Amino acid sequence: MLKYVSDNIKNLVPYSPGKPIEELERDLGIKGSIKLASNENPLGPSKKAIEAVDRHLNRINRYPDGGGYYLKDAISKKWGVSHDAVILGNGSNEIIELLVRTFMSPGDHAVTSDNSFSVYHLIVRAANGNITMVPMQDGHYDLKKIRESITSRTRMVFIANPNNPTGTIVTTADVRDFMNSVPEDVLVVFDEAYAEYVTSPEYPDDMSYLRAGHNVAILRTFSKIYGLAGLRIGYGLTKIEITNMVNRVRQPFNTNSLAQVAALAALDDTSHVENSRRINKEGKEFLYKEFDSIGIKYLPTEANFIYFQTGKDGREIFDAMLKEGVIIRYMGGQNLRVTIGLPEENRRFISALRKVLNR
Repeated sequence: MLKYVSDNIKNLVPYSPGKPIEELERDLGIKGSIKLASNENPLGPSKKAIEAVDRHLNRINRYPDGGGYYLKDAISKKWGVSHDAVILGNGSNEIIELLVRTFMSPGDHAVTSDNSFSVYHLIVRAANGNITMVPMQDGHYDLKKIRESITSRTRMVFIANPNNPTGTIVTTADVRDFMNSVPEDVLVVFDEAYAEYVTSPEYPDDMSYLRAGHNVAILRTFSKIYGLAGLRIGYGLTKIEITNMVNRVRQPFNTNSLAQVAALAALDDTSHVENSRRINKEGKEFLYKEFDSIGIKYLPTEANFIYFQTGKDGREIFDAMLKEGVIIRYMGGQNLRVTIGLPEENRRFISALRKVLNR
């Protein structure tokens, strides 16, 4: 059967998620490990979301609402857009895949950064498309170079804002200049998975471009600040003519019933979101202080993780931290990424890191 697999699939390197705690403890025979690798909310989900799931468990013999009416209604009211401008996905990852399947044919082209969310290039290449990965400039998207990389075959541009893994943002001015020059027939995808954590006043209002009629898609997820990563639920906001086409390739019942009710309840729990933002801000400040004390280089973040270098081989540091029961993320070369955790998790991380670096 393998002879029938196309070269673009054979040449893909599968996405590698953060190592699960269970796998680490099974492999090393240890207990009490912590995971700061996948940018999950350390507070967990909203109590309202848990209660909503509990109330609906006895209904899981029924198919979910294939259109996600009530969740889409809440999202549309939150953002002041039409109900029909909302796409629900099995995580925002699925929406990326749906957009590529809808608007890219074999040989078409997309553009993103070379140090951004790896799913962009995996999905484009799986669709037999071409993608240009523009080098970053000091850990930031270089929108000028991205604009210069657009060709007549370019169908999409992916901009993660804040960016994963660097935690940096493109600013209001950056986006304004870019959107004023990008061709009208290119779909600009703003992936805002970590937007709820942003504190910078320079963060752009990408919704303004949608309201003005530009070809943009704005992606959000319930996996991060809402703490529902295990349920896989996200959404996109775009023009109705785009959602109409995407719905032709979207699988029926693509978002499950428990995910829908949990997300609906989570949207309503603003206190949980604010508490999550507070914990993240305090954790970020603690880690900055400790990194400065140790002499570690890092990029200031607008997300719930920090991209850093210790001056030593990143893989060696990553492996040594695993033996200390602390899972972080190796990002190539000297680069590492750590999720901002609860206070006790942040202290545990710093203690283990100091121990590893002093060996």
